[in-house]
Amino acid sequence: MNITPQFVIPDIQATLLCEDVRQENNGINTLVGVVNVIPAPQIPFGIFKLCLWTRWVSGLGRFTQTSRILAPDDQKIIGEATVEFELKSLEVHATNVHFFGGLQFTEYGAHTVEILINGNLKLRFPVPVIQVRPPQ
Repeated sequence: MNITPQFVIPDIQATLLCEDVRQENNGINTLVGVVNVIPAPQIPFGIFKLCLWTRWVSGLGRFTQTSRILAPDDQKIIGEATVEFELKSLEVHATNVHFFGGLQFTEYGAHTVEILINGNLKLRFPVPVIQVRPPQ
């Protein structure tokens, strides 16, 4: 007997923090300015926009993705976004883009990006905010 599952938690194929995500006429996403560190000449430091691009695969069902950026204390949420999506078969993928606008970083150090699915932590990675000296 072949039993088809009704619900399978998906895997994250990839996720990137970047300055912008553009949807081209052919449907392809173009990611601009992939971010691995945030250089700040002074604190507080504001960023007009950051984007989090995430691709989900090998899942089945309806899901809620919550993405957030945390301060170095891992308690204060600097930015948060939520989106619902559906994977109708195990062979399809879903691409979500979260736009974080008007972010304020009030301290240097390792901030954290967290991605949750249905309220459960799926991925977490550091994004350092470092002090840079302006050119003389």
